[in-house]
Amino acid sequence: MFFADRFEAGRLLAALLGEYADDREAIVLALPRGGVPVGFEIAAALRLALDVLVVRKLGVPGQPELALGAIASGGIRVINQDVVEAFSLSPESIERIAAAEEAELERREREYRGSRLALDPKGRTVILADDGLATGSSMRAAAQALRLRRPAKIIAALPVGSPEACAALSLDVDSFVCLNRPDRFQAVGQWYERFDQVADTDVQQLLRRSADLLPV
Repeated sequence: MFFADRFEAGRLLAALLGEYADDREAIVLALPRGGVPVGFEIAAALRLALDVLVVRKLGVPGQPELALGAIASGGIRVINQDVVEAFSLSPESIERIAAAEEAELERREREYRGSRLALDPKGRTVILADDGLATGSSMRAAAQALRLRRPAKIIAALPVGSPEACAALSLDVDSFVCLNRPDRFQAVGQWYERFDQVADTDVQQLLRRSADLLPV
């Protein structure tokens, strides 16, 4: 299954989540930046509130696209020990990378929301959305951070993911919706016809539009 773009992927996911439409105890949290267009369409179709859950990937020195793990709000850190051992990364180097990403995480939370308060997931059903799952580090960090805030239920919603990463994530969430789990998985972007970078301004705009769409 290929997707025209992230918005189409979100609409297709929303069709499988119809039982949560108009549920005042349900919200959508999206991982910025690529997960926000997906989450926007889910929230719009189900008439739910949308917010972001900021997660930062920890990149291997010299190969920033390769994740050694991820961090999320609440001091949560997920480390891929296989990558750490493969690159002989020291605890000190991991700490330096994490400290830099924690500063960026805090900056993005302020920039995305502006003056709006974060949605409180306590006691609510949370649909946790992203545009795909490669290693799964970011989504697992998000789910673990979210669990600390005591939601009633966490539902992972993903257009595409590697079978291995999906299996690992299923241990951190209550239920799972994934449209495509191809055996030959190389990168999330290969399953989209258009996979343009999502800018910070796009995230801000989609959050504002989503708030405007909510029923009064």
